[in-house]
Amino acid sequence: MVAVLTPLAYIAQRWTPSPRTLQRAALGAVMMSVLIIITGGAVRLTGSGLGCDTWPKCTDDSLFATPEQGLHGAIEFGNRMLTYVLCAAVGWAIIAARSTKPRRRGLTRLAWSQFWIVMGNAVIGGVTVWMGLNPWTVAGHFILATGLLTVTTLTWLRTREGDGAARPRVPRPVRKLSWALVVASVVLIAAGTTVTGSGPHAGDSSDVPRMPFDWATAAHVHAVFAWIVCALALAMWLVLRVVDAPLDTRARARDLLLVLLAQGAIGYVQFFTDLPEVLVGAHMFGSCLVWISVLRVAMSLRERPRTTAEIPAQSDTALSTV
Repeated sequence: MVAVLTPLAYIAQRWTPSPRTLQRAALGAVMMSVLIIITGGAVRLTGSGLGCDTWPKCTDDSLFATPEQGLHGAIEFGNRMLTYVLCAAVGWAIIAARSTKPRRRGLTRLAWSQFWIVMGNAVIGGVTVWMGLNPWTVAGHFILATGLLTVTTLTWLRTREGDGAARPRVPRPVRKLSWALVVASVVLIAAGTTVTGSGPHAGDSSDVPRMPFDWATAAHVHAVFAWIVCALALAMWLVLRVVDAPLDTRARARDLLLVLLAQGAIGYVQFFTDLPEVLVGAHMFGSCLVWISVLRVAMSLRERPRTTAEIPAQSDTALSTV
C-alpha cells in the first residue's frame, strides 16, 4: 500500500530550508502580525470600522468595496485584504518549520497555532462588524491579535534555539521576576483596551456604544500599570547586572527599558493633546514593540541546546529530485 503524502510532507521531503531562511520566515510572520495590528488601528482611527457594513462581504451585494462607500470602504476593505497577506506569511512560516531537518515537531505545532489564531480572529472581526463595533468585541479582536503576535514572536525566537531541555541562564528569583514582568505587561495591555473602549475613537462616525467607564479614569489606571511594568523592567535590568547575566540577556533588558521610555512619552503626550490620531497609532505600534521586548527578555533567561547534529541545508532555490 502506497502512503499518500500531504502537501506539507511532500514539500518537506524535497526541501530543507537553511537556518537563516527559517528565521526569516518566522520573522516575516512577526512583522505581518505587527502590521495587521497597526492597520486595524488605522481603520478605527479614521472612522472606517463600518466602511464595509457586513462580513464576509463588504456589502450585501458586493464582496468588494464600492465607489459609494468612499474612502472609509476602501480603508476597511484594504485591511481585510491584508489578512490574506498575513495568511501567506504565516503559511510560509509553517512550511519552513515543517521542512526543517531534523524535524522539529514542537516548532511546527507552534507555527500551526498561528494559522488557527488568524482564522479565529477573522471570525471575531466579522462578529465585531455585525455587532456595530461593540467595544467589547473590538477589545477581544485586539487581544487575539496580540495573541497572534505572541505566538509569532515565540516561533521566531524558537527558530534561533535547539530542541533540547531548557536550561536556566540566571538564578530562579530572576526568572520569577521575569514572570511578574510578563503578567504585569498582560494586565497593562488589557487595561489599554478599556481606554480604547471608553475613549473618543470609536471606529465610526455613527453612534457607536462605548464601555461604561470614565475615559480619563481608565487612562489613569492604565498609566498605573505602565509604571508598574517600568519598575519591574528597571529591576530586571539592575538584577541582571548584579548576577552577571549573559551579555545578550542584559542587552534585551536594556532594549525593553528604552522602548518603555519611548512608549511612555508617547502615551503622556497623546493624553495631554486630546488623542491625535497619529500619536494613538504610534502608541499602538509601541505596544507591539513593548510586548515583543518583554517576550525576548523572558525567553533569553534560558537556553535550549541542539540535541542532534543538523542536516546540511539544501539550496533555498532548488528542490532535490526524488
